[in-house]
Amino acid sequence: METTKNYKKLITVLSIVIPVAVAILFGVKIDIELPVFLPPIYATINGLTALLLIAAVVSVKKGNIKRHEFFIKSALVCSALFLIMYVLYHMTSNSTTFGGQGSIKYIYYFILITHIILSIAVIPLVLTTFVRGLNREDEKHRKIAKYTFPLWLYVAVTGVVVYLMINPYY
Repeated sequence: METTKNYKKLITVLSIVIPVAVAILFGVKIDIELPVFLPPIYATINGLTALLLIAAVVSVKKGNIKRHEFFIKSALVCSALFLIMYVLYHMTSNSTTFGGQGSIKYIYYFILITHIILSIAVIPLVLTTFVRGLNREDEKHRKIAKYTFPLWLYVAVTGVVVYLMINPYY
């Protein structure tokens, strides 16, 4: 059986390449009009990710490892779809400025900044937790999952909150 150590380099590379690629692609502008408006779609996917993560935790608490694995894999797919749509939207559209005033503006930027920072920080945690689970390194998986779950859930939920807060300004 392969151990998580065999995946450490890949996890490290992906944890660096994904945010760097997103940052680079964020600066690329393609002059095409998408047939759909992506922000409500990827916000919905973020919401679905949050629900899948909660369902995964409920499943594992009930001892249903197969269902837990299904929900986690589904959450990973949703996160990947979100990322693709997010980058695609920002490559084809100008960024929207938040128009709120007063304290709501500071709340919005606090949520946005923590969402962005934690979305980068959670990548190696998610990948490491996932690989440990697949390799049935149960004790190591549990130890890291107790940190990964709330951070990943925060990123998924705040993605929806950021969308709802900026939606009036599109």
